[in-house]
Amino acid sequence: MNPFGLRFKSRERGVAVATMKRIPTKYPGVFYIEGKSLTGKPEQIFYIRYRRDGKMIEEKVGRQFQDDMTPARANAVRWLRIRGKEQSNQEQREVEKAREQIWTVSRLWEEYKKNKPSLKGIVTDENRFQKHIAPILGAREAHEIVPLDVDRLWLKMLKTHKPATVRNVLELLRRIINFGVSKRISQPIGFTIEMPVVSNLKTEDLTPEELTRLLQAIEEDSNTMAAALMKMALFTGMRRGELFSLQWDHIDFYRGFILLQDPKGGVDQRIPLNDAARQILEGIPRDGESPFVFPGRSGQRRVDIKKQVNRIKERAGLPKDFRALHGLRHVYASMLASSGEVDLYTLQKLMTHKSFTMTARYAHLRDDALKQASALAERLVKTAHAEPGQVVAMDEGRSAKG
Repeated sequence: MNPFGLRFKSRERGVAVATMKRIPTKYPGVFYIEGKSLTGKPEQIFYIRYRRDGKMIEEKVGRQFQDDMTPARANAVRWLRIRGKEQSNQEQREVEKAREQIWTVSRLWEEYKKNKPSLKGIVTDENRFQKHIAPILGAREAHEIVPLDVDRLWLKMLKTHKPATVRNVLELLRRIINFGVSKRISQPIGFTIEMPVVSNLKTEDLTPEELTRLLQAIEEDSNTMAAALMKMALFTGMRRGELFSLQWDHIDFYRGFILLQDPKGGVDQRIPLNDAARQILEGIPRDGESPFVFPGRSGQRRVDIKKQVNRIKERAGLPKDFRALHGLRHVYASMLASSGEVDLYTLQKLMTHKSFTMTARYAHLRDDALKQASALAERLVKTAHAEPGQVVAMDEGRSAKG
């Protein structure tokens, strides 16, 4: 006699099946019934029977060919479920049902399309969603998204797409989230999705030759105040207004920091005081009656120095549209980004950018530096392979006989 009983009622592939004979295996609690495969061939359909939390559970675990199920594998599943390390079929169905009730970004998008069947550009939006939004944020609920997620999305896109495309994708994401909030089926995000305006941002840079000429022109100029201001902009990346507002009390020579009070971002910031900037500041004579490092008339806050710095810029032969002070801030950032040694979030802190959008304009420079480093590794390996009698001196950039 079959220890499980001779027959039981079952339903396979949506069709009611007459009572079928259970066939035991050598594993307790594991049996199968004879069914048919998709091709019509005989196939064993495995079931397990076990007790958990005082309740007897009997469920299908897989088919012989379709699921590559065997008595041993069915037994392994049975023990995992007895010990609570794997969910029962019913529990898995409940989890799946619960997931269907969660309004993920992907589900919001599907609902959005149902509510706007005649929306213009729906095909383009669908492509944008599936290509850019779904892989990164599709499985998330809207309220789980944080600013860093959005930053990563559009920073990744900026490497291969125009800013206008990035803007369209972020605008679509915002529309989907706002739709869910308006229908009261999802919670709002806790921040504003900023739209990139990188195409409107001017990024200035200098070639090594131009920078060399500029430094020489700075050293040769008679106006020491203008020279010091330009070098501070180059070595710290400070804005013109921050330099004009800089006071001696804002400089912590002991700890090595400069306090930027009420900067463009609105919140006080601290930036490192490097050795070059320290040397410049220590060489500036202090006016005992003025608190400002670069005072204007009567010791008050300086408001302009355009004439003096432009003279230096012209003597160096720099492009006419290069801004003599603010342009050096861009040079500072470009040099750090192109070094490949400074990540963009560190650069954002150094530049005191309130929005990561401003820093992202330098992303391609950092990528170029990493590509160059990778290419260098390739050349070194090829050199070693071509000249097996030599050892490449990685730290000195030359070869030594082995």
